[in-house]
Amino acid sequence: MSKSHAYNLPNGWHKTFYTLWLGCFITGLGYSMTMPFISLFMAELGHYNKLQLNLYSGLAFAMTFIAQAIISPYWGNLADRKGRKLMCMRAAGVMSLTIFITGLAQSALFIICMRFLQGLFSGYINNATALMASETPHQRSGWVMSQMMTAGTAGNLVGPLIGGALSSALGYRIPFFITGSLMFLTFLGTWLLVKEDFTPVSREKMKPMGEIMQGLPNVKLIIIMFVTTMIVQSSTMSIDPIVSLYVKSLMPHSNNIALIAGIVAATPGLGTMLSASHIGHLMDHIGAEKVLRWGLLIATILFIPMTFIPNAWSLAFWRFLLGIVSAGLLPAAQTILTLNVPPEAFGRVFSYNQSFQAVGAVLGSLLGSTISGMFTYEWVFAATGITLLINYLIMQLSSHRQNA
Repeated sequence: MSKSHAYNLPNGWHKTFYTLWLGCFITGLGYSMTMPFISLFMAELGHYNKLQLNLYSGLAFAMTFIAQAIISPYWGNLADRKGRKLMCMRAAGVMSLTIFITGLAQSALFIICMRFLQGLFSGYINNATALMASETPHQRSGWVMSQMMTAGTAGNLVGPLIGGALSSALGYRIPFFITGSLMFLTFLGTWLLVKEDFTPVSREKMKPMGEIMQGLPNVKLIIIMFVTTMIVQSSTMSIDPIVSLYVKSLMPHSNNIALIAGIVAATPGLGTMLSASHIGHLMDHIGAEKVLRWGLLIATILFIPMTFIPNAWSLAFWRFLLGIVSAGLLPAAQTILTLNVPPEAFGRVFSYNQSFQAVGAVLGSLLGSTISGMFTYEWVFAATGITLLINYLIMQLSSHRQNA
C-alpha cells in the first residue's frame, strides 16, 4: 500500500484499515488453503465415481453460498442497526469453529453440512468492505475498494501454495486446523483493534429497503451492479471447484497433483495483486463504470484460449492474465454502489449485493461441476466466457440508454 495515499485519509483510519485488510487476507488465505483441494479430500473419504465426486465438490462450494444468499439480508439489516464491526466479529468467530471442525470430517456429506453452517455466519470480507466504504472519502473509494480486494486476493495467492504443500506433506486435514486457528486470531484482532464511526439506527427509524431503492437517483444502475456481481462471481466459481480435478486429468501420472493444482489456483491472485493498485487509481481517474465495461470484455476474450489449453502450465498462464483483469471487476461494482448509495443504507445494500454474489457462487459451482461431470472440463470455460459476454452486453445496453 502507498503510504502517501494512506496518509490523505481521516485520522485514526489506519489501524482499522490495516486490521481489516489483514483479516480479509487471512480469510482469503484460509479459503484458498482448503477449498481447491476439497475434491481430493472427499475422494479419500469414500468410493465415488467421477460424476458423484464432481457433484459433491460443487455442493461443498455451493452450500456456503446458498446459506449466504438466504441469510445476508438479515445480517445487513442488523449491520445498519448495530454496526459492521460486530458483523465482522460474528463471521470470524463462527468460521474459526466450523472450519476447524471440517478438518475432522469422516464423509463428504459431513463436509457439505459444515459448509452450509459456515455460510450462515460468514461474510467477513463483505462486512469489512462495507465498513471501509462507509469510513472512506468518496474521492478515494476506487483505490480503497481495490485495496480491500487485494487483501483477499493476496490470501488467495499464497493459500493454494501453502495448502498444496501442507496437503502433500501432512494430508488434507491440517490446512483446516490451521485456518480455524487463524480465523480465531482474526476475531480477536477485529474485536480489539477495529474502530467504527457508527451511529446506531433504531428499528423504528429505519426506512424499508423498498423505499430506499425508490429514492436512489439511478436504481437501474444499482440493480445492474447486483447482476454484475452475480455473474462475475459465477465466472470465478465455475472454475474453482474443478481446478484440481482438471489438473489431475491433464497430468494423470504426476506425483505432485496437489502442489501443481495449488500453483494453477494461485495464478489469478498473482495477476490481481500486481494490477489492483493501478486499476484502483484508474477507477478514481476515469470512472468505475468504464473500467468495469472494459474488464468484462477483456475477460470474455481471455476465456477463448482457455478452452483449448494443452497442459496445466498453459492454464496457469491464461488464469494469470485473467487475474490481472479481474482486479477491476468486483471492486468497480462495489465502487459504483458506494458512490450511489446513502451511508445509512450501506449495510443493507451491501448485504443484498452479497446475496447476489452468493447466488452467483452457487450457480457457478453447480454449472462448473455439472458441465464437467456430464461433458468435458473445456466446456466449463466456454460457458463461463459466454456469461461474461452477456454481462458486458447488459452494461453496454445500459450505457447507451443513459446517453440516449
